[in-house]
Amino acid sequence: MYMYVCIRWFDLSSRFRSKNSGHRRVIEEFYQEGEKNMAEYFSPGVYVEEIDNSPRNVEGVGTSTAGFVGLAEKGPAGGAPVLVTNFKSFLRQFGGFLSEYTHGEYRYLANAVEQFFVNGGTRCFIARVVPDDAKAAAKKMGILDISAANEGKWGNRIQISLKSVSKRRMQLLKKESDTVFTAKSVEGFREGDIVEFNGEYNRIEMIYDKQVTFVGKFKGNPVDDGVIPKTVISLVTFDVQVRYNDQIENYFDVTLNDTAPTYIKARLAKSNLIKVEAGAVKDESVKGEKGEAATTVIANPVEAILGKGITEGTFSLEGGSDGSIKSVNAGTFIGVDDGPSGRTGIQAFLENDNVNIMAVPGVTIPEVAVALVAHCENQKNRFAVLDMPHDATKVDDLIDYRGIIDSTYAAMYHPWIKVFDRGSNQTADIPPSGAVIGIYSRTDQTRGVHKAPANETVFCNGLSVNYTKAEQDLLNPAGVNLIRNIPGEGIRVWGARTASSNAAFRYVNIRRLFIYVMESIKASTNWVVFEPNDATLWQRVSLTISSFLESMWRTGMLAGGTAGEAYFVEIGPGTTMTMDDIRAGRLICNIGIAPSRPAEFVIFRLSQYTSDAGGEGGGEAESSEG
Repeated sequence: MYMYVCIRWFDLSSRFRSKNSGHRRVIEEFYQEGEKNMAEYFSPGVYVEEIDNSPRNVEGVGTSTAGFVGLAEKGPAGGAPVLVTNFKSFLRQFGGFLSEYTHGEYRYLANAVEQFFVNGGTRCFIARVVPDDAKAAAKKMGILDISAANEGKWGNRIQISLKSVSKRRMQLLKKESDTVFTAKSVEGFREGDIVEFNGEYNRIEMIYDKQVTFVGKFKGNPVDDGVIPKTVISLVTFDVQVRYNDQIENYFDVTLNDTAPTYIKARLAKSNLIKVEAGAVKDESVKGEKGEAATTVIANPVEAILGKGITEGTFSLEGGSDGSIKSVNAGTFIGVDDGPSGRTGIQAFLENDNVNIMAVPGVTIPEVAVALVAHCENQKNRFAVLDMPHDATKVDDLIDYRGIIDSTYAAMYHPWIKVFDRGSNQTADIPPSGAVIGIYSRTDQTRGVHKAPANETVFCNGLSVNYTKAEQDLLNPAGVNLIRNIPGEGIRVWGARTASSNAAFRYVNIRRLFIYVMESIKASTNWVVFEPNDATLWQRVSLTISSFLESMWRTGMLAGGTAGEAYFVEIGPGTTMTMDDIRAGRLICNIGIAPSRPAEFVIFRLSQYTSDAGGEGGGEAESSEG
C-alpha cells in the first residue's frame, strides 16, 4: 500500500539537443545527489517536485550604446552620465550647438551626437564637462537662494514667476480660547501653514482632531457656524513658474512650511532648471544676542520673497558664465574620480555599465586619447573611437599621431567630414567619431557585432581631405582607418583596423566580438556563484555556454565548418582545475572561439585562354591579377 506518491518532473528539452546526453542520464544525475534535498512528507497524498537540471540560457548583451564626453551649453557636469535616446532629447537636456567663437576646437559634442543618430545610432550617454571657472546663474530673493541647475550662461535666461493664491478654506465653528478653535474640517491644512483672515496672517501651530491652535490671536472674529459660512480663513500658498526658452515648469500650491510636502524646496527638488534653498522669515527689527534677527515673522510667503506688499512678480537669474575656453585642458576631459556622484569627464563612465563604444569628439589632445583608451582597456567592456587632428593631413603626421596608441580596444578614423553646422548655419568640418559610432550601432543592429563596421555609407556631404589609394596603402597597415569618397558609391568608411600591433586582434569586429561574448557570459552566469562546485555544476555550465556559442555559430557569427571548429568549452578537474582550485572556491572554464575575419583584400585572378582551331587543350594562357 502506497501512502505517498511523488512525481518528479524533468525538463529534458535542452538535453536532447546534446549528442552525449539522454533522459536516463538526466535522472541518474538527480539520484546521485541523494535524498538530502527531498522535502519531508507527513500526510498521505500526491506531491509534485520540479527539478531544475537544465542549463540556463545566455542572453546576448547590447553592443551599440555610445558614450560621449564634451562641452555643452547646459546639463549636469558631474555624476553619472545622462541617457539620451534621440537628438531632440539631447537638445532639451544639454542645449544646442556651440559657437566656434566661444568654444573653438572644443565645440563638437552636439555635432557628434547629431551625426550619431543620423547614421543609425539609437541611444547614448552624455558626460558634460565645463571649464574650472564656469559659474551657475543665481539670485537671492528675500529668504530664497535660487541658482540654475548647472553651470553656464544659459541660466541667465531663466525666468521665475511667483503668484500668491488662496484656494483652500477652513470654517471655524467654535472658539475654545484666544488661539484655539474648533473647525468643521481640517482637510488640506497642516501644522505650520500660513492662513489669512480679513487681511491679517496667522500660522497654524497644532492640529488635534478638529481642534486648531494658532500662533497668534485674530483681531476679528473668525467664527461662523452657519450652514453657508460668510466668514472663513484661507490657506495662503503660491504658484511658481520656471521658464527657460520654450521649456516651462509649473508648481502649484507651494508653501514655505518646511514640515509639509508642499514646501518649496521639496516641490522644486526635481526641477531640471533650478535649485532652491529657503530660510525662515525673520523680523529684522528684533535682534538677538549676536545681532541676528530673533523673531520669526508671520507674513504672506510671496512678500517674504519679493518684498513687502508684493504678492505677484517675475525675476531672472544672473551671473551665469560658460567659463574661459583658455582654462580648458586635458584634465577637463579626463575628469576626476571623487567617488560616486563626484566623478567627472571620462571618469564619470566608471558608474555606467551600459556603454559599449566611447569617444571625446574633436578632442585630439594626446593625453585625452591615452586616458580614454586606458579607461576602455581597464573596463574591458567598451571600445574607443578616436578622432585625429583636423590639420594633420600628411601621411607622416597621421602615422606619428597613430603611434601614441597601441591598443586592441581603440580605432582611429580620418579625415573629418563635412556637414551642415547649425551653430554657424553653413557647411563645416566636424570630427568623424560621432558618425562612425552611429555606423557601429547601425551595423550591429542590421548585421551583428561580428560584421566589420566598414564599407558602410557615411551620411555627410564631403570630406576635409580626399586621400588616394596610394596614400591609404601607407596608412591602412599602420592602423589609420580612412573615410573615402568611392566613385558611384558615396562616402564610406574604408578601414576596419584597431590601433594595435597585435595581429590576433587586427580588426575592430574581432575585439568587439570578444567583448560581446565575455560580457554576455558574465551577465548570464551569476546563478553559478555559491552553487556546489561538482560535476553536475560543471556540466550545466558547459551546456549553458556551449548552447550560446552554438547559436552564434549557426547564425554566422563564428567561423568554422563544424561546431568543433568554431568553438570549444573546457571545464573540470584535470583540464581547467586542480583540487586546490576547488578547495579555494574557484570554478575555471576555458572557452575558445573562432571569429570570422573580414575580407579586407579581395583578389580576382584572371587568365587569358586561347585554344587551337583543331581541338581542346592546346591553347596558351597568360595570367594576371587584379
